[in-house]
Amino acid sequence: MSAETHDVVVVGGGTGGVFAAATVADAGLDVVLLERKPEEEAGNIACGDAIKGKSTFPDVIDREYLRNEAFTNENIRHARFENPQTGESLDIPFDESGAVVDRKRYGEVLLEEADRVGVDVRFDTVVQDVLQEDGQVVGVTASRNGEPKTYEGDVVVDAAGSLSILQDRVDFENSTFDTNVSYQQYCSAYREIIEVDEPVDYDDAIVFTPTEELGYLWYFPRDETTINAGLGFQMDQQPIQLVDALKRDLQARPEFENATVVNKLGAALPTRRPYDSAVAPGYVAVGDAAAHVNPATGGGIPGAAKAGHWAAKEIVTALEEGDPSEAALWKYNRDVMTNFGKRFAAIDVYNIWATAHDVDELTSIITAIPGQALIDTLSEGGTEAMGLGMKLQTLVGTFGHWRTIAELYRVHRKAAELKSIYDDYPRSPAGFEDWRDRRDEVLEDVYDISDATPKY
Repeated sequence: MSAETHDVVVVGGGTGGVFAAATVADAGLDVVLLERKPEEEAGNIACGDAIKGKSTFPDVIDREYLRNEAFTNENIRHARFENPQTGESLDIPFDESGAVVDRKRYGEVLLEEADRVGVDVRFDTVVQDVLQEDGQVVGVTASRNGEPKTYEGDVVVDAAGSLSILQDRVDFENSTFDTNVSYQQYCSAYREIIEVDEPVDYDDAIVFTPTEELGYLWYFPRDETTINAGLGFQMDQQPIQLVDALKRDLQARPEFENATVVNKLGAALPTRRPYDSAVAPGYVAVGDAAAHVNPATGGGIPGAAKAGHWAAKEIVTALEEGDPSEAALWKYNRDVMTNFGKRFAAIDVYNIWATAHDVDELTSIITAIPGQALIDTLSEGGTEAMGLGMKLQTLVGTFGHWRTIAELYRVHRKAAELKSIYDDYPRSPAGFEDWRDRRDEVLEDVYDISDATPKY
């Protein structure tokens, strides 16, 4: 078996992997990126394609080139939530406009940029195992074009996606790396790219509608006649026949009459909190491989870009000091947890609460709350932003659901408490166990309030 040696080995050519590899290469280190797909298929990933906010990408790639090539709709101004019980919709405006991308072209550009800044990109490379010595990850074994090959490195970056096979191969016994992971914490999703005859009336919105088993349908316009349509469900619920469910909804929408499906893909994605720790000696996980995904919407592109960049910065420092230990890589954990990680962990609390309630009940509550009241409640001002008349209208409208709303209020306070704990994420592995105990105490309260089945 032939072998190569690099400073860093990155497994996976998605957002997290490319930003990690590009950041390492930009620092002058030798990095190889292993992508299992052939070059002509690389970048073709099942994704909702929507990005809320457009200024979050690290500048190690040519962001303007990426934008010009892959951002097909930069006029996303609001989210539209459709109520299947009433047929009405609620629009929630964005503070900053978002975008929808052509995901395949987006992925192609990222890989082009990785190559441009000095990353050694290898397509058709399927990683099969991980090499460890004395508890430290030192490389991977793979098959490239059918030939076995070993790639050795001081650090391996796991950007291999949800339920990464690498994590089944590494012995994490003497590390903090989060192994409290199961398929039930993930979502099964399916999407189609559909071309319609006439422009849709929601080309400035991302559209959601709830489905059975705590799932949702989405319609994200790449442009006014090309729509990314899909749905998903949480794997701890009863399964949905995804293709059939999407087909039924498409048939009920007049804008999709005589539409053409040009691409279809399925995937699994995290609907859980970010990994408590995504580092081990010589090993870092980023993006979907570390659950860096909004557990409510499935949005993971900005988080993966940031995570890959932050991880690489700590890798570069660690290698300059000759110490790729868990402690040397630890700051990456803290960067994630005190940034988007705390928000995603708080959102996961609402997911936990929702599993204890029937979807029809949750939809009924949304139906009963006046649209502006819901917008005000979701804003930073909370219910204090609502006038007395609106509060009374909300109180009357939600009669019969007050106990559930009271639960939600208590869960909301626990979510805020959880954010504070994530802000206090430890600065070294020494404080990790105590931090996790504090976090788990809050979750126990959430389970008691909601009577939900423990998720972790």
